[in-house]
Amino acid sequence: MFKSFFPNSRLFWPSVVVWAMLCCGVWFQYSATIGSAFGLSMTEAEPVIGLGHFVTDVFILFYGYYALSVGLFAAAWFVLKPSRWQAWSILGSAFILFSTYYSVQVSVAINNWRRPFFDAVQSALSPNSKVTTAQLYLLMLQFAEIAFVAIFIYVVTKFFVSHYIFRWRTAMNAFYTSQWTQVRHIEGASQRVQEDTMRFATIMEGLGVSMVEAVMTLFAFLPVLWGLSTYVSELPLFGKVPAPLFSAAIAWSLFGTLLLAAVGIKLPGLEFKNQRVEAAYRKELVYGEDDADRAQPMTLQHLFADVRSNYFRLYFHYLYFNVARSLYLQADNIFAYLILVPTIALGKITFGLLQQILTAFSQVSNAFQYLVNSWTTIVELLSVYKRLTTFEAAIRHEALPAIDQPTSA
Repeated sequence: MFKSFFPNSRLFWPSVVVWAMLCCGVWFQYSATIGSAFGLSMTEAEPVIGLGHFVTDVFILFYGYYALSVGLFAAAWFVLKPSRWQAWSILGSAFILFSTYYSVQVSVAINNWRRPFFDAVQSALSPNSKVTTAQLYLLMLQFAEIAFVAIFIYVVTKFFVSHYIFRWRTAMNAFYTSQWTQVRHIEGASQRVQEDTMRFATIMEGLGVSMVEAVMTLFAFLPVLWGLSTYVSELPLFGKVPAPLFSAAIAWSLFGTLLLAAVGIKLPGLEFKNQRVEAAYRKELVYGEDDADRAQPMTLQHLFADVRSNYFRLYFHYLYFNVARSLYLQADNIFAYLILVPTIALGKITFGLLQQILTAFSQVSNAFQYLVNSWTTIVELLSVYKRLTTFEAAIRHEALPAIDQPTSA
């Protein structure tokens, strides 16, 4: 699954982690020094509104630093361990990471825009307003500029990722078909080569990008939320706490994650069991196509009864899980307003600042809830991974999992 696309997987992934940690450490420790050497300022008095957000000195230095870091890493692997798919697996992955980072920065740029725009709207609605239509139109134009950047990045990324996924699928397909004589006897071998390779590459890419986006969102918005906490003096019930918005976002997100993980603890096991009962039922039907003694009505009824029983249990457990999840998500819609009630009532923040706080709080909360929002996809990935590991076992001449043993039918 991995070694067919990435070079020397056992060494590649540790090298990715070590190199990423080294590059991040150098950036956070010495970026100001490096920027000064090139005459770039790494501090901003106020957030830049509009397209200027993407061409500040900090961004310009980061573009060059990222390109250099990726170039050195890729060059080392190209020379030391060349492989067929190295351009797509290394440079392609680096491009996806960069586009994900850029998408997060688009969200930051829009959040920076919210404050002056909604403050202008609030001022325009008040008596004796001095806000002109030209000012409002200019702010709308700045939003349109950011939106066009977002659309461009989205379209280009989707197009590239589609090709990236297909290359990964091609690599897996070539690897498994080259070993076809060893895996052809496994139940559903053709389906696993044709469908599961595609699903694995697609799900891995989706989960990977979502995880990176969640981490980058936290890096981008936690400092924003920390800074905005200065405008909020206290929280309901708790009174004055350090960095109230920052603390509330983390506490609320962790509460939701732990709550839904506890409520849905039985669901992954039932999802895995679905793979077993469905596989057993499908296997008997396939055998019945070539053997008249197989797939008899009583046998099929018994196997389908197992399918029915597991699905009904799954529906029951989803019932209370969806109740808990819906209650939490509905509460999440007003939680930020709830903790801001004392501050709003005292008139300590403007409408634009309120919008900026709500957006930053939502971004941080959603990033912390990554595992909760992705757990069903993770379960699906694990089931596909399990089916493909059967191929790996057959190729290595190891015992197949129990579900794939010919005698289990």
